[in-house]
Amino acid sequence: MQEQRFTKKDWALFKNKIADWQESYMNRLNKEYIELLSEDANPSDKFWRLDKRIEEDRKKTGVQLEMSRSNLIYNIISLINEGAISYEDLEEFSDELKETVSAFLEK
Repeated sequence: MQEQRFTKKDWALFKNKIADWQESYMNRLNKEYIELLSEDANPSDKFWRLDKRIEEDRKKTGVQLEMSRSNLIYNIISLINEGAISYEDLEEFSDELKETVSAFLEK
């Protein structure tokens, strides 16, 4: 059995924080979409660029994820890699979780 690299407190903390992290990330995406739509370009070009961008963004962990304990580390790493959160957002998490995430990010 794979060693668990986080605590029960980490899982509870993640469940409490993920909605705010995702809302913040999607707010940032919305602002980027507004910038895209505000560009001086053909309306059809802006529409299709936005459509493509939303299609790509909706697959990101910062927008939606599978909430399971077994995906916790993977989800955190994805959130960091996507820019939805930073490593500093893990301040309240256990040292064990932070060390595990740090090890994966360094690879």
